[in-house]
Amino acid sequence: MPINISVLIVLALIFDFLNGFHDSSNIVATVISSRALPPRVTLIVAAIAHFVGPFLFGVAVAKTIGHDVVDAEMITLTVIYAALLSAIVWNLVTWFFGIPSSSSHALIGGIIGAVGIHAGLSIIHLEGLAKILFALFTSPIMGLIAGYLLAKLVFFLARGATPAINGFFKRSQIFTAIALSLSHGANDAQKTMGIITLALVTAKQIDAFEVPTWVIAIAAGAIALGTATGGWRLIKTLGGKFYKIRPVHGFTSQIASASVILGAALLGGPVSTTQVVSSVIMGVGSAERVSKVRWNVAGEIVTAWFLTIPTTAVLAAIFKLLLSALPFQF
Repeated sequence: MPINISVLIVLALIFDFLNGFHDSSNIVATVISSRALPPRVTLIVAAIAHFVGPFLFGVAVAKTIGHDVVDAEMITLTVIYAALLSAIVWNLVTWFFGIPSSSSHALIGGIIGAVGIHAGLSIIHLEGLAKILFALFTSPIMGLIAGYLLAKLVFFLARGATPAINGFFKRSQIFTAIALSLSHGANDAQKTMGIITLALVTAKQIDAFEVPTWVIAIAAGAIALGTATGGWRLIKTLGGKFYKIRPVHGFTSQIASASVILGAALLGGPVSTTQVVSSVIMGVGSAERVSKVRWNVAGEIVTAWFLTIPTTAVLAAIFKLLLSALPFQF
């Protein structure tokens, strides 16, 4: 395989690793905060489920990212390099400051910026882009509603129960955490699969957009490794700053989050796990008492969401210009 493709694949896997590292908090925060499992055990279990997820639920999201936004013959490998570098830099910056921003938004912003500076936004398929943006921006609303309604249902069914029911909710989080990890792996790892497959088609290494099995394996492995490593700064943000998480909150938030994320993955809609889980946690908390949620923290996260796509688009455009100015081309 040509060196330029090999380097790009490594770069894509770094993004995938950082995605798992960055988003591990979304999967394990409530489990750890409610003390259902020890942190390290939780991360290892989540990592295994992340690896298995893409093999169980298909690659519809990969097709959306790598095929439905732009034609491979209309771009170059330099465009893909610029998009990935932009997303990686943003992930590192937000990780450093402990901001649970969206890797999905970062990648989409990077693609828009790199493609726009390369050949203009006219070559972007608006239908495919609209599908992605619709999934990204409606999924938090769905998460908020799902968390609220499911929590109300659980509180109703558990009315009059003894404190012993907390043991049930705590033990059940082992299974709900696995379900959430499977859904996250099925959705987020596919974004890297889509980018790698797009690069392979662009470089004429494969004839059509079909995700090879080895691409599924390495992408699933990279996000699993990132999840096992864990993003401890972000675990603190999601696990404790909204409100004090109890087992019932962890149980309901994981079920609601897994339902929204997996449903989107099966339909080919890339979503931000960060957004969905954050919104679900707020929905669950507000179902008990609206004032229970520390909405100022939610406001900080929402601000980061709206900054991500414009910032990464600009970064990608800059990277594209810098890479194009090099004496050699990718």
